[in-house]
Amino acid sequence: MAQRHPDPTDPTAQAVTGDALAGYLRARATEFLRALRTHRETGGTASGAQESVDAALLLRRSARRISASLHTFRPLLDPDWSEELRPELAWLSGTLKLEHAYEARLERLLQALNRLSGAGALPAQPVAVMAAGALTDAGAAHNGGRTGAPAPVPLTTAPPGAARPAPAPERGSLTVGAAKAGALLDRQLTLARTRAHSTALQALGSSRFHAVADKVALLASEVPLAPAAPGAELRPLATAAEERLTQAVAALPLLTAGHPYNAEALVHGLSPDPSPHPQDGPWHQVRLLLRLHRYAREVLHGGNSPADLRLLTAGQALNRHRDASEAAAAAAQAARTPRIAPATAYALGVLHADQRHEVEAARFAFQQAWQKQTVGAS
Repeated sequence: MAQRHPDPTDPTAQAVTGDALAGYLRARATEFLRALRTHRETGGTASGAQESVDAALLLRRSARRISASLHTFRPLLDPDWSEELRPELAWLSGTLKLEHAYEARLERLLQALNRLSGAGALPAQPVAVMAAGALTDAGAAHNGGRTGAPAPVPLTTAPPGAARPAPAPERGSLTVGAAKAGALLDRQLTLARTRAHSTALQALGSSRFHAVADKVALLASEVPLAPAAPGAELRPLATAAEERLTQAVAALPLLTAGHPYNAEALVHGLSPDPSPHPQDGPWHQVRLLLRLHRYAREVLHGGNSPADLRLLTAGQALNRHRDASEAAAAAAQAARTPRIAPATAYALGVLHADQRHEVEAARFAFQQAWQKQTVGAS
């Protein structure tokens, strides 16, 4: 990689030391404590439901940024304290995100089913509309009572991100199974969301969380920096985070991302193997590294990092990739439910293929955004 020279017009070209890191961490810790207070004040009242949700999101936001900063700038921090707090913040963030993730996944899948089956917009109460189909489907036989994934559904050869072709002639069969498939997904993901909500409430009341909150409260007043950290320069560590991202992107099969049809991806999802898709892991890792890079930029700018349209576009594409891959996995898991009707399995197969198409489209969008970013930086 060519050596970069400081841009005199860039605020980060001036020295940014460990004192700036301490100020950023204190600000994020204060944000965390403020969100925690709001959540405790509104969590038990119906009128404060939205405020409680917003407070939980702010808790996650603060925890992610503190954890990311501890990771990127760990040489400048007390190692024992940093290594003890960082995994606890990751646990908290991961626990709090699940409920929202299941809710968003269900909404995404139901919208896709309505679009694919030609049912139009989502009904106001999809559970009530599809409840009858769910009850009749529960006892239906699938291929003589055998458990299996839905039959493979051909994908179109349109480029990723292009307009979708007209519905296939099998639209009638899809419409029959779509309501039952939607009801099955609603049951499974609503149950998962309810369990995630209970888990989050238990976590926020646990001694483990109180220990995390106590450490964050101390962080709001005093940051345990390493002895040489106050005058140490932050930019080399932030640059290292950016280089790790660049290397991870270079290892991605960006050329494959431009192909309209990824048969290997479809076949894996429709197999009985419930393991995560092997092609998705490197993309998820790039998403994580991009987030670390963004947060490092925030530290350099004192929490007021200027918007970078290219990074924003690339991050949105990776978020779409994550959402679509997880939605496809949920559709495949639902298709493995024992004794579902053939029409339901067919609808879930179409839904899975549609979401894997969205995965490919997101990869293509990231490829385009990153190429623009590379050209702009050269």
